[in-house]
Amino acid sequence: MPRRIRPLLALVLAPVLAPVLAGCFASSGGSDAAGDARDGSRLRVALAFPPAENLSPYGADATILSRLGVTEGLTALDANGAAAPALAASWRQENDRTWLFTLREATFQDGSAVTPAAVAAALTHATQAKPVPAALSGVTLTAKAEGSKGVRITTEAPDAVLPLRLSSPSLAILSGKAYGNKDKQTKADPVGHATGPFELTKVLGSTAATLDRYDDYWGGRAQAAGIDVKFVADGTARASALRTDQVDLAEAIPVAQAATLDKAGREATATTRTTSLFLNTKKGPFKDAALRAAARQAVDTSAFAKGVYEGYADAGAGIYGPAVTWAAGKRTEPVGRAKAGKPDKTRINLATYDNRPELPEVAQVLKQQLEKAGFEVTLEVREYSRLESDALDGKFDAFVGARNSLVDTGDPVGVLASDYTCDGGYNLALLCDKDVDRAVAKAADLAGTAERQDAAMAAEAEILGTDAVVPLVHQRIITGVGTDVRGELLDPYERTLVGIGTRR
Repeated sequence: MPRRIRPLLALVLAPVLAPVLAGCFASSGGSDAAGDARDGSRLRVALAFPPAENLSPYGADATILSRLGVTEGLTALDANGAAAPALAASWRQENDRTWLFTLREATFQDGSAVTPAAVAAALTHATQAKPVPAALSGVTLTAKAEGSKGVRITTEAPDAVLPLRLSSPSLAILSGKAYGNKDKQTKADPVGHATGPFELTKVLGSTAATLDRYDDYWGGRAQAAGIDVKFVADGTARASALRTDQVDLAEAIPVAQAATLDKAGREATATTRTTSLFLNTKKGPFKDAALRAAARQAVDTSAFAKGVYEGYADAGAGIYGPAVTWAAGKRTEPVGRAKAGKPDKTRINLATYDNRPELPEVAQVLKQQLEKAGFEVTLEVREYSRLESDALDGKFDAFVGARNSLVDTGDPVGVLASDYTCDGGYNLALLCDKDVDRAVAKAADLAGTAERQDAAMAAEAEILGTDAVVPLVHQRIITGVGTDVRGELLDPYERTLVGIGTRR
């Protein structure tokens, strides 16, 4: 379909889509109109990604919880990407392996106190999760209560960025009741057991959730009475719901729908998210480095930034994009690339998901480029929650995914350890290369900011040299914002969306 008529088609479809969503955002928190007038209206939010792991904080669902203001860690990231106080009011490094965090006065949503023992137990549960949270990839830590306010955290090896690591949404602190009995130590239920300004009260599988304001939140009383969430994988439906006032906030508006929204109703945020082509290095045709090199050579990244993303992206330069402002000046050429082989009609299966509406189009363009180079390509598109486990199990030869490189820890080394090392928990390319592991480990051992950045870029060069990943574009995310909404929280790490000041 020609791109120029898409906005018109979206407007034609709007009357059809709006009734479907109309009943999904009615207030379900028990407040009447008079109560809303006194206590603030409820927010209606459309999220692109339904829970893939039953809202476990240990995997991809962790950012759902942080974006809705449900969970918190000991620390947070500030606007400059530095560690900032959250449940920990302060901290100090005692030696190269030990840090002491001092807690603030806070309570869990089930009424129990945030104590050193509770925090230590929560972090211990995170270390026992399977698979390990991305923020802990390659890291072994122990947490112990110290007095009435302290938590002492010790790492097996020196970890200069531990405060950054603890800001990860996957290391959220939950009360003891979240973990059930001893036979379920690796499970965590955030419903009613977190510390944020909004409390999950009802979860309807992968379709909807209800949150109410937690009035005893340590940071102050939220201005909104609650949040009614609908998980809407279809991007056109999210944009339509915003236009027809069925939604106050809608994440990940498709670029093809941006023109259908008023300029004031769309916020484009430069992010640290990169869309990449991941090639299965463990089995199948791309186990051959020469075929990976052939695939990389077949890709024209300019076709994605200018075409598919209509200028809401920059051509892929590496694992880190322009939003990581220091990266470009430190980037070096990929190391040890193989000579490209001949595809000779090699058959490959390529997969992606449709929660981010541009990805199927990216995959379709890739299919054409790879076929022109001599591959025979079959394309599979699913909703993300139905795709993730197969992708991580290596059931596809190639996978197109969008990954925020700093979302896990805020540390540039974190994504390298989780996504590209032998023990990485989110290794879509199933890469296991001794030179890459060595380069990532070297970066992880450095404490100085500049030295760590230099080493991260050297590790990036090693990773790109394997052709396990082909960066395609660095994205700007479009968020749909209702005209009456104030105080939305948009950040390049995509960890936040709703906070205590978000209201309508």
